Amino acid sequence: MKTTELAVCIGAAFVLWFFSFAVGWGNFWIKISASALCLSALAAFFGFGPNQWLRFRPGDFVWGAGSAAVLYAVFFMGDLISRWLFPFAVSQVGSIYAKGDGTPAWLICLLLFFITGPCEEIFWRGFVQERLSRRLGGLNGWLAAAFFYTAIHLCALNFMLIGAAAVAGLFWGFMYWRLGRLGPLIISHCIWTTTIFAIFPIRA
Repeated sequence: MKTTELAVCIGAAFVLWFFSFAVGWGNFWIKISASALCLSALAAFFGFGPNQWLRFRPGDFVWGAGSAAVLYAVFFMGDLISRWLFPFAVSQVGSIYAKGDGTPAWLICLLLFFITGPCEEIFWRGFVQERLSRRLGGLNGWLAAAFFYTAIHLCALNFMLIGAAAVAGLFWGFMYWRLGRLGPLIISHCIWTTTIFAIFPIRA
């Protein structure tokens, strides 16, 4: 894959996330889901096929559910610590959840579980990290992909969100580096994001 093609894909992610987070028009959850869907379509355009992620094994569900629980616990503890360390943490976390105000919880669940979660893993781990790892090696590919995954959230101008993206990007990226399969990652992302944003949100 040409470097320019990977650059185009990552550049598109920056544009789409800016549209989702920095542009006030439209429903946030629909925008972010549409953006993730566009990124996965872009990955498919440049050669990423369904055979690379439609292979689920029974153990993937254990890995996925277990890792989602671990990551939720990490965020729960991180939220408690950040509230103690940073006076602005409560308001910034609240502003993240406020983006979903007025959107039914069932709709957020459906969008996150069936669109945003799978599409983000297809693009960021199965496509971007995989290509970067082929060029830079497993360790550097993991770190580079996590860096870009974090950087696209800078447009939100929210320290807590950027930190959360860094933690999640490193966590799922490490899983992909060590497991080499998307199945557990998709399950983990879908369960975690649906739980933390719609079922058991971590907010004041």
